[in-house]
Amino acid sequence: METLYSGRFLNMVREGRWEYCERVNQTGAVMVFALTPDDKVLLVEEFRPPIGKQSLCFPAGLSGDEGPESEAAAAHRELLEETGYDAAEMQYLFTGPSSPGLTSESLSFFLASELCKVGEGGGVENENITVHEVPLPEIETWLMAKDAAGVSIDPRIFTGLYFIQTRLKTDSAHKGCGSIGV
Repeated sequence: METLYSGRFLNMVREGRWEYCERVNQTGAVMVFALTPDDKVLLVEEFRPPIGKQSLCFPAGLSGDEGPESEAAAAHRELLEETGYDAAEMQYLFTGPSSPGLTSESLSFFLASELCKVGEGGGVENENITVHEVPLPEIETWLMAKDAAGVSIDPRIFTGLYFIQTRLKTDSAHKGCGSIGV
């Protein structure tokens, strides 16, 4: 493997005919599927320079980029930082490649339940995140309106909606604020 570029967060490498990005200085990435006790889907929107426009997705971020932490702890942290919600339970679902033809990064998915609003959200100092709380029955129409307005819709939103609709509705997800902890 040949390193073509080495940066703070990414390396660009060549292996045979493949050129791809490797994540450095972290252990993975997480995405959190979350539904509030009053059936609102939590989504975040922010400008993404690689695509040059606003992007809408579930709360997500790097794991281990601020020091050693479990993926579940990273999922808790990202949910809290980005949305202002904490979760009493963070259920691991699965891990898969984020874009297997472009990067070595793996993304672990979590289902958050027993949510409690404890802060404002919006991200950390270098982020400008808008939090959206969308009623579940209106989510499809709302997403199509955002798409029509030129906002990029992360396709993993539909994966999250699948898990929300099939798992959270049958679990204890709607208890509301319980004993919050990692």
